[in-house]
Amino acid sequence: MTEGNRIIAGRYELGALIGRGGMAEVYSGVDTRLGRTVAIKLLKPDLAADSSFEIRFRQEAQASARMAHPTIVRVYDAGDEVTLDENGVERHLPYIVMELVRGEVLRDILRSRRLTQQEAIAYATGVLTALEFSHAAGVIHRDIKPANVMITDSNAIKVMDFGIARAVSDSSATLAHTNGILGTAQYFSPEQARGETVDLRTDLYSTGVLLYEMLTGKPPFTGDTAVSVAYQHVSEAAIPPSMINPAVSLAIDSVVMKALAKERNQRFQSANEFRTALAKAVTGVGITSFNDSAQPPTAPMEPIATGSVAPTVAIPELDPFEELLASVNEEATEAVTVAEPEEVFVSEEDDAFSQLGFETGTTQVVTARVKPKRNSSERPSAGIFWGLGSGGAVVIIGLVVWLIAGGASLLNWGGGSGGKISVSNVVGKSYEEAYTTLTNQDLLVDKQLQMSDTIPVGTVISTDPPAGQQVGSKTTITVFVSAGAEQIMMPDLTGMTEQEATLAITEAKLVLGTITQNDSATIAQNLVISSDPKPNTSIPAGSTINLVISTGLVIVPNVVNLDLDDATNQLTAASVGYQVQTLVDSTCTGTPGTTVIAQSISPGLQPQLQTIILTLQCIN
Repeated sequence: MTEGNRIIAGRYELGALIGRGGMAEVYSGVDTRLGRTVAIKLLKPDLAADSSFEIRFRQEAQASARMAHPTIVRVYDAGDEVTLDENGVERHLPYIVMELVRGEVLRDILRSRRLTQQEAIAYATGVLTALEFSHAAGVIHRDIKPANVMITDSNAIKVMDFGIARAVSDSSATLAHTNGILGTAQYFSPEQARGETVDLRTDLYSTGVLLYEMLTGKPPFTGDTAVSVAYQHVSEAAIPPSMINPAVSLAIDSVVMKALAKERNQRFQSANEFRTALAKAVTGVGITSFNDSAQPPTAPMEPIATGSVAPTVAIPELDPFEELLASVNEEATEAVTVAEPEEVFVSEEDDAFSQLGFETGTTQVVTARVKPKRNSSERPSAGIFWGLGSGGAVVIIGLVVWLIAGGASLLNWGGGSGGKISVSNVVGKSYEEAYTTLTNQDLLVDKQLQMSDTIPVGTVISTDPPAGQQVGSKTTITVFVSAGAEQIMMPDLTGMTEQEATLAITEAKLVLGTITQNDSATIAQNLVISSDPKPNTSIPAGSTINLVISTGLVIVPNVVNLDLDDATNQLTAASVGYQVQTLVDSTCTGTPGTTVIAQSISPGLQPQLQTIILTLQCIN
């Protein structure tokens, strides 16, 4: 039996090979029971080596099959085909049957060209929409990466392999083996790298990595081994996308860096929150604050040690009190530091990775420059060490007590208490006017943006402290400024059913408007032809979306008495899209002519995607 007519599970006929990955091959196929065109993924036999894999895989495939959403590739069936090889040995062939999507894998697109910022944001929005739906269904993907994202022929997003990701991640594979199955550690979250449990925020981190790559052309962390890349996810700060691609705005930067926060509590807490922040960033509204661990460094940091792995350490800015404490502590430390450079061995990679929860089978020595001991004649006594260290501690403790007792007011950090300044009423003014008014009062201004459906962009909504309150000079006044209505990325509804489009519109915080019908040569009956506004544009939340639905019909012209070339051009035009065949009357004994004397499909409204037969005249 040839591969072309091979039958899986007595039901699914394999067609042509249409894709190949690190863990499976994908074929086009036909469900002979339902007559439905499908994609059939045949997993590699070694995945069946884990006795519990098939059970997990089937359970997760069943869970995925319940997730009916336009942005998720539907899973129809999964199983384990048992066959005998030429030696009579039983072989297991895990398979998964899913929706056949016409399009291109995002991984291949990224390899061929650089995406525009608009494309990157639109694709990330589609992935987040899929994750919002899957998370609501209790399914965490665990393996968001370009190879698991399809871009359809209509430029819509389809996320796939929910079930496979769960089944593999729950198996007993080590990090190295999992890397072989899932393809790469470049999209790991820090908690995955440590071998910890995952939750929905793990998917959001991986989506942040995906967005980073779409904006810059490369992932934030790369390396020669999966372990080295995973180490970077755990310990190193990514360079902001704008430092690689200047076209990326600072607002987009802030969203990406928050998504890449090492600690889960500092990331976005839901796909909807991530998607909303991304939509705002398109309009220039960034995230005003996020944790230091996610703050972008101003420039790439130099490694602190030589060797194959050396974490980058970014030093956070200190407030005045912390700077004073740091300077006192530095003086005390300098008094007892008496060493000079010497190269010594300080650690092994296995030790470092074992502390992070990694399992490695290699040992690489890391060296660092540290200060050696002086000889005993130059070394201060232990009493000096303790005396100076204790003295520094006493100074610090005394400083803290002095600050608590009232010394802080003398330094006037955070606003003096001696003056009596009444905060001016700047509500309703532009931010520029408010800034001038408040700074003229010897006050400091902190601008915070707020979404508002009613107050114009750039207008002050409120202040904290409010107008009229008595404050000291140099007090910081938080000025809340309208950023306008919440912005939503218009989803691509092309090719969806009316029900699917309505669901997508509602989930995007938009409102369904009018539905009209129009003829289409390519979009099947009852599917969306177009929308107003257009896909992938930024629009205010609550906007009305009007749809055009296909009738599945076209207007066939009357081509009788026309020349064959003219008739063919009309029938194959984009508005009709018919295939044309010609026929000469069987009674003709002369030479066939080029004039059409009959057409097999009558003029007027007719079903789309038909083949029309034109009968040509006979010249005797």
